[in-house]
Amino acid sequence: MTRVLVIGSINMDMVVNSPTMPRLGETLSGSGFATYPGGKGANQAVAAARLGAQVSMIGCVGRDAFGAGLKAVLAHEGVDTRWVSEVDIATGVASITLCGSDNAIIVVPGANHALQPAQLDAAEQAFADADVVLAQLEVPLATVEHAAMLAARHGKPFVLNPAPAVALPAALLARVSVLTPNEFELATTLASPQPWRELVAAAAGRIVMTHGADGAFFAVAGGQLQHQPGFAVTPVDTTGAGDTFNGALATFLHLGLAEAVRRAAAAGALSVTQPGAQGGMPTLAALDTFLQEHAA
Repeated sequence: MTRVLVIGSINMDMVVNSPTMPRLGETLSGSGFATYPGGKGANQAVAAARLGAQVSMIGCVGRDAFGAGLKAVLAHEGVDTRWVSEVDIATGVASITLCGSDNAIIVVPGANHALQPAQLDAAEQAFADADVVLAQLEVPLATVEHAAMLAARHGKPFVLNPAPAVALPAALLARVSVLTPNEFELATTLASPQPWRELVAAAAGRIVMTHGADGAFFAVAGGQLQHQPGFAVTPVDTTGAGDTFNGALATFLHLGLAEAVRRAAAAGALSVTQPGAQGGMPTLAALDTFLQEHAA
C-alpha cells in the first residue's frame, strides 16, 4: 500500500448548472445547485485513498459547518486528518458554473491561506513515513517550498501539480520530482516561451503534461517524447479530472512513470462520468476493470 502525504487545499464547492456561461453583467436562470466537497488538495487525497493508497493530509479548514463537514468527508474516505487544523478563518470555497461538460471556477482560499511552514514542521513525522509527497498551489507558495524541502530531507519523491499556475522559483523546481501541469500551466510555471514539446523533452521523467481528453505527454531518457492517449468516455462533469489524475499518479508512481501515467489517465477519464469533483473518482477495483476493458 503506497503511503501518500498530501499538502493542500480543502474547499466546499458550490456548483450551479447553467445553459450558457454568463457574460459580464448578465443574470441567468440556472437549472440546478449543489454543494460538493472539493479543494485540489482534498480532491487528490480522496482520489489516492479510493485507489488504495494510505493517505495523510496536511491542511486548514475554518471553525464552521463547512470545515466540520469537509473533515468528516475526508475521514470517511479513509484519509488521516490528524494534521488538518481548524483556524479562525472561514473555510475555503469554490464557486463553479457548469455549462454542459465545461466549467468556470472562482476560488476563495479562506482558511487554506492559513497553512504555514510551522504546521508542516509539527507534522514532519508524516514526511518521514510517506512514500511520496503530493502538493498543489492553492496554499501559500512558501508552504509548498517548505514541503519540498522536507520531502527532500527525508528522501521522498515530491509531486507538484502547479495549479493555479504561477512562475516557480528555481530552488523549488529543483526539488520537484514530477511536475504535472497542463499546457498553459507549463509555460507559466517555467516562465518560458519555448514550445511545450521542447520543455517536456528537456526535463525527461520530471514533467508530465496533461492535455485534456488527449491524455498526457512525458519524456524518457534522451528526451524522446511519449504520449499516453486519453480514454474515451461520455463526460458529465470535468471538474475533478486533473485532481484524480494527480492522486492516481502519486499512488502508482512506484510502478514507473509510464505505468503511473497510464493508470492516472484512465482514472481521470473515469472521474468525469459523475457529477462533483470527488463524485466520479474511481475505486481501485473500478479502475482495474476499466483498464481490462480498454486493454490494447
